[in-house]
Amino acid sequence: MSTKKILLVCSAGMSTSLLMTRMQKTAQEKGIDAEVKALSSNEATKLLAKEKADVILIGPQVRFMKSKFEKLVADSHIPVAVIDMKDYGKMDGEKVLATALELIENNGN
Repeated sequence: MSTKKILLVCSAGMSTSLLMTRMQKTAQEKGIDAEVKALSSNEATKLLAKEKADVILIGPQVRFMKSKFEKLVADSHIPVAVIDMKDYGKMDGEKVLATALELIENNGN
């Protein structure tokens, strides 16, 4: 099974850092091979120019950026979704990881 690359995007990459840590901890505890990165939208755009992600999750506070990222990865067919506000508010790494993995699975990656 290959490493699942999950990209979290917010305005500065700061608020998603705690969520990233919790997602990585959950993945490790469950034996899931996942690489989670939390980046600002500018950093994420640069990263996607040279690397592929399996899923892109947008912080609820920057939900307006969803269409920008959908256009950016349209040729790659990478799923893009806004993180559920309740899960984000609770910093529920387990639920957000489950959402990311479900999006990857449903996309055939």
